Amino acid sequence: MTIAQGVAKRLAYKVEDSWGVVTTPTVGGQYLRRVTSDINLTKDAYQSNELRTDYQVADYRHGVRRVGGNINGEFSLGTYKDFLAAAFRKAWVAGSTFTSGSGTEITTTTTTIVRAGGSWITDGFKVGDVVRMTNHSTTANNSKNFRVASLSSTVMTIAGTTPLTADAAPDATCTVAVTGSKLWVPTTGHTDQSFSIEHNFSDLDESEVFSGCKVNTIGLSLPPTGMMTVQLGMTGKDMTALSGASAPYFTAASAETTSGILAAVNGTLRIGGTDVAVVTGLSLNIEGNYTSEPVVGSNTVPGIFPGRVRASGQFTAFYDGGTLRDDFINETEIQLVANIEAAGNDPKDVLVINLPRIKFGGATKDDGEKGLVQTIPFTCLLRTDGADTTAAHLKTTISLQDTSF
Repeated sequence: MTIAQGVAKRLAYKVEDSWGVVTTPTVGGQYLRRVTSDINLTKDAYQSNELRTDYQVADYRHGVRRVGGNINGEFSLGTYKDFLAAAFRKAWVAGSTFTSGSGTEITTTTTTIVRAGGSWITDGFKVGDVVRMTNHSTTANNSKNFRVASLSSTVMTIAGTTPLTADAAPDATCTVAVTGSKLWVPTTGHTDQSFSIEHNFSDLDESEVFSGCKVNTIGLSLPPTGMMTVQLGMTGKDMTALSGASAPYFTAASAETTSGILAAVNGTLRIGGTDVAVVTGLSLNIEGNYTSEPVVGSNTVPGIFPGRVRASGQFTAFYDGGTLRDDFINETEIQLVANIEAAGNDPKDVLVINLPRIKFGGATKDDGEKGLVQTIPFTCLLRTDGADTTAAHLKTTISLQDTSF
């Protein structure tokens, strides 16, 4: 008897054209890296409540079929982009780009990129973005990651002490670009994507294909030591079991990604406009608040309906003074930006987690024969200071930037 082994199991997925309809197997599809995936079919169950003179239960029935479970992984750039887009209810978009010319020449100081005309904000640049310069006359400024700390129409201030090389000579051929792609929870035009997900048990020549799967929750964890992890909480409609020549179902799925796993130790954390080096851990939770209700005459739900996208989290930090505590006491609204770099040569690829408006829900401190640590939960709120085209911040609760695609 062959017993299925986890290392022989493969997970493949594909975005559905219609909710709950398993997609065509030979076109598209993607194998997904994972640590574990416990997506399974469950059923509601009903037991008879009759009072009987034989003192026993005479009937037990199955009801509505449902799919649910978690995909757990170690976070690598580009790997979970489809699931993140579904959770944020928006497609990834290319980062903004500006190329200088006559009247919009670029000059630099040690901390600013200045353009002679036009507007960084109108061109789509935002506080928290990671930008790179190319074709700048000062070679030292090219192909580096610069973190945008603040913006006005013509002045882009870069985080750090002296990240740039100063050059007062106007440059009319320089390009400044938000590298890679960005994603955020939009205010209009929300998408509602679902997936067909296959567990292929290759050692048994069997598969289970789950249909109508939506991303209900995402959990991101950044420990001070160890890999960054991701948990995708899935909810779905039904499952089809396949075996023999029918398995695997996705016969032409693309190979798993090969990007390196991120570690929180490689990066920076900026809270309230200041880089901090005392944070001992960060976690972020995104909830889609999907609901589904059974109907008479069907053993599957007719739909899985989206609720509000809510984001919250928590970080722990060594207690080095009352700044963070006072932000909690005073209900101060601040921005939190985490930049996590991949391994490799400069310019390294990076994931940017940008929370443009958060409010602390506490600031408790522990005790003991050690450095004291405070725990600070927070809630992400919609930033509303102007339209996207006229404000230095996106009108959203959370945005991401992935420079790898």
